[in-house]
Amino acid sequence: MQSTNWTEEHSKALREFLESGMSYARIADAINAKFQTAYSRNAAIGRANRMGLAAPNRPKLPPRAKPPQLHKLHERHVPESMRLMPMFEREETVKLRCVEIDPRHLSLMDLEPGDCRYPYGGDEEGEAITFCGHPQRRGTSYCAAHFRLTRGPDIVPERSAGAVSLRLVEAA
Repeated sequence: MQSTNWTEEHSKALREFLESGMSYARIADAINAKFQTAYSRNAAIGRANRMGLAAPNRPKLPPRAKPPQLHKLHERHVPESMRLMPMFEREETVKLRCVEIDPRHLSLMDLEPGDCRYPYGGDEEGEAITFCGHPQRRGTSYCAAHFRLTRGPDIVPERSAGAVSLRLVEAA
């Protein structure tokens, strides 16, 4: 498809500028300055191709050398579900028991506020889970014996608030 915008004068100027070795960008600028047109570099290239003037032996600038890219090591964020889990040897489950207390074995529905929530059972398929049910230690969900069992014997008990002496002062 031949463009109708290029007049014979413009095409003749394009041919002359190409023969003088000008770049297509400079050719477009020169034609635009000479004829008050608005041709782009790509328009000059396209017209030269259509006229059969774009010669393969035309000198080209060597391509710019790209600086070598160093590959950065990026930490890949793999979803937790896709991470490989380490395989451990199966060990015998240690049965913890508290010799200080005999659990009441209450169901979850039977537990009252203030009852120990230390669970029993549920180790085997279909085995019911029951709870200790003895009075809770203040500030925890377990009775004193189960609190020591879960936290270890070396836990220092919480500091109790000391006695506070108040003094009444008369307003002036």
